[in-house]
Amino acid sequence: MAGNADGAEDVDAPDESDAPVFDTLVQMTLNAFERSGLDPETYLLTRIAALVALGASPASYLLNVGAAGDIGVPLEKVRGTLVAIAPVVGTARVVAAAGGIGEAFGLRLLPGGGEEEGAVK
Repeated sequence: MAGNADGAEDVDAPDESDAPVFDTLVQMTLNAFERSGLDPETYLLTRIAALVALGASPASYLLNVGAAGDIGVPLEKVRGTLVAIAPVVGTARVVAAAGGIGEAFGLRLLPGGGEEEGAVK
C-alpha cells in the first residue's frame, strides 16, 4: 500500500465477497454444529445458554433465538433454558439475558420489563 502525503494509506474498499471475519464465523458455526452431534434444538439452546454466561448483546440473541424460532423451538424452551442455568450463571446474567432477548424480539420475559434489582446493563 502506498502512503499519501498526509500519511493516510491508500486502501481499497472491500467488496461484499471480501468478508473474512464474517466468513470465518459462519464456517466455525457450521463446523461446530456438524461436529457437536447434537440435534438442532439442543445445539441452539446450548448456544443461548453460552451467550447468557458471556453477557452477550441483544444482536447475539436476535441471531440465535431467531434461528431457534425458525426451526420451531418454542419460547417456553428458551425460558426453561434460562431457568436451568440461573443457579450456575447467576441472577444478574439471567435478568440481563431476558432483557436482551426481550429487546431483540420486543418481548417481556420478566415481570416489570427486567428492571429488577441485580440487573446488569
